Amino acid sequence: MIQTLSSGLPFMKMHGLGNDFVVIDERDGVARVTDDIVIAIADRHRGVGFDQLAVMSKHGNADVHLTFYNADGSTAGACGNATRCIARHIMDETGKTDLTLTTERGTLFARDAGDGLTSVNMGHPQLDWKDIPLARDVDVDALPIDGAPVATGMGNPHCTFFVDDAEAVDLLTLGPKIEHDPLYPERTNVQVAHVVAKNHLRMRVWERGVGLTLASGSSSCATAVAAHRKGLTDRQVRIDLDGGTIHIDWRDDGIWMTGPTAHVFDGIWHL
Repeated sequence: MIQTLSSGLPFMKMHGLGNDFVVIDERDGVARVTDDIVIAIADRHRGVGFDQLAVMSKHGNADVHLTFYNADGSTAGACGNATRCIARHIMDETGKTDLTLTTERGTLFARDAGDGLTSVNMGHPQLDWKDIPLARDVDVDALPIDGAPVATGMGNPHCTFFVDDAEAVDLLTLGPKIEHDPLYPERTNVQVAHVVAKNHLRMRVWERGVGLTLASGSSSCATAVAAHRKGLTDRQVRIDLDGGTIHIDWRDDGIWMTGPTAHVFDGIWHL
């Protein structure tokens, strides 16, 4: 466990499949994170750099409460890979193999999946247009956007395109265009995916407030849900991302996401 120093703000750097995070511990009840600090740490040239920043705090009887920030300082209701990384950290810290975590998304459950893998139940997907949210009532399985993408909510909004070849899509152009589409009042995460087999997808991700990322847990869940709703895959699916492979299992009790995590280093941010 990193030690608090009076000269700065301790943090941990973690990643799940290259989806990278800065994690700050406020479980002692002392608030340390401000919007200015988030934006400064996010700078990959003058700061530390991250896709999301996560703050750990105490709330009720949960093992930990998590608050997520995007690299542009905006907040995110869910961040699956960060949740898995922090769950693994707390398992290593406490010796527990099952955890309860709370987020803006609600109560989530995590468990040790063995072989160094960590599973998190990301809850049930949001499939009503108002909950995703969208700006108006439309067919969420075929949005009135070129390419007829699928809309899904996972505590944050998602827009998934199924294409012939995900690697051939210019996501640097498509991503920001769809992120700011007026159909999504809170902006959206954008995924492009193609079917490899009935239980296998290839996917790439543009995250709102961040940009192109190597992986995204909530995007993986949303894409698995969208693919099954379109009849393209089973409810259990392997997803290959730019940063590696994650496994999604959409069960009656929610969407379980399983994959590796990495604690990269500890540091001190000098205020």
